[in-house]
Amino acid sequence: MEDILKTYLNKMARNGLINDGSALLGLADATLDWSRPDDPACKKFAPLFDHLNINALIFAKPAEPYWTIINYLARTSVGPITPNDCETRTFLHDLPVAGNLSTEALIPILQHRKSAIVKNHGIVTYGTVSLEQPFVTFSSVCFACFVKFFSDLLHDAKSGHLDADKQNIFESVTAMLPSPIKKNPPALSNGPFTRESNVLNAICQTGKQVVDLELVDSSFGNISYCANDILYISQTGSFLDDLKGYIDPVPLDGSSCAGMTASSELSAHMAIIEQTGCRAILHGHPKFSVILSMDCDVECCEHRGNCHKNCPYDRDVCAIPIVSGEVGTGPYGLCRTVPKALHDRPGVIVYGHGVFTVDDTDFNRALHKLIDIEQQCRIEYFKKFLKG
Repeated sequence: MEDILKTYLNKMARNGLINDGSALLGLADATLDWSRPDDPACKKFAPLFDHLNINALIFAKPAEPYWTIINYLARTSVGPITPNDCETRTFLHDLPVAGNLSTEALIPILQHRKSAIVKNHGIVTYGTVSLEQPFVTFSSVCFACFVKFFSDLLHDAKSGHLDADKQNIFESVTAMLPSPIKKNPPALSNGPFTRESNVLNAICQTGKQVVDLELVDSSFGNISYCANDILYISQTGSFLDDLKGYIDPVPLDGSSCAGMTASSELSAHMAIIEQTGCRAILHGHPKFSVILSMDCDVECCEHRGNCHKNCPYDRDVCAIPIVSGEVGTGPYGLCRTVPKALHDRPGVIVYGHGVFTVDDTDFNRALHKLIDIEQQCRIEYFKKFLKG
């Protein structure tokens, strides 16, 4: 049990979600074990395991700049925090705020939502199966709040509603941002790949690099490579920085059911391969690309609220097309919107979701495209903000 707790503490720290030693993790099996059993908070949270029928819990104050952002949103929000990014729509719905750490405050929230933001304290998340669940939720809350904060502040700057408090918090958070992504990361394996072992190694290597560069949270995004009429793709819910054993071989002719555990965006990857002839596909969630995808000055009340699903307008940022679309094969599926937008473009940004890049040989150029798109969007964001 101790090893499992340490594994997730290390994963959270490695992903920049917490500072070392700043989180409290609880895991129940035959007994309820804690990462810091002497912490007085253990007694405070133990009743949640009985009232909520859970077996895993994470409580932590996120690392900066997440914590300043989250606490500001909690302080200024009337009711739950309501981000509009894809991860929130799909997994979280909204982010309730609790005034204190009491069970009376937390239980009603956690009976209906996967997380609670506690003002001046941190984030509480839980799982009914394993620590993976609260880890993914914690990561999603941090990502969603980051995107909402910068989206809201850009909107306020452009609309003339940026007061002194907002300006001060913006400057404080901006000063804590990590340096821009380095343009020349370590080289990845050179393709094209024909042997399955080489394909799997290349995907694992690339997944770790994408996470290390903070182009995606480790539990989101997906990677695939096509070789010998088989699409090798990361499994749904897998951690991109730990993909060994979590890559599915899916025949292009549909002759296998291997795709049942593949990424939920398998259909989009299949369509991209078919329509572009590429071999390598990267899909990440770089933050400023997602933020600018939701920055729109078009007045379209009749479509407002469905922008992520079916936007009728041609939009782009930094010459990169922005498309709408949903996961799956429905009428607004990403398999219908992404492939055609990739023709003769470095990549595609999906509204509120993330970026797809491709290459016909290996992942080197696909990764550089992903980095370049995020770099351009980060620069463009601050240009727009200063322009107001």
